[in-house]
Amino acid sequence: MTTATKVPVKPLGDRIVVQPLEAEQTTASGLVIPDTAKEKPQEGRVLAVGPGNWDEDGDKRIPLDVKEGDIVLYSKYGGTEVKYGGEEYLVLSARDVLAIIEK
Repeated sequence: MTTATKVPVKPLGDRIVVQPLEAEQTTASGLVIPDTAKEKPQEGRVLAVGPGNWDEDGDKRIPLDVKEGDIVLYSKYGGTEVKYGGEEYLVLSARDVLAIIEK
């Protein structure tokens, strides 16, 4: 597994920063998909993870299940797209992450 690159965006609370992975360019049968017909990607690499939310008593943080470098599936329309330093990122709440992909 490759390590995540350092990003200038540090998430707060239960948020994570994800770099969406490129969508498929062709179908299984070899047809090229034009940019206008491509689906919004739902898979990405976690670049940064927030410290987690506080517990009910406010005594300690609840850590997140994901870590930097994980490949995750997330809600199709979840999160906020952010462009910073010429790069595009997606800032998601931990509840928008559906699964971690193990390769």
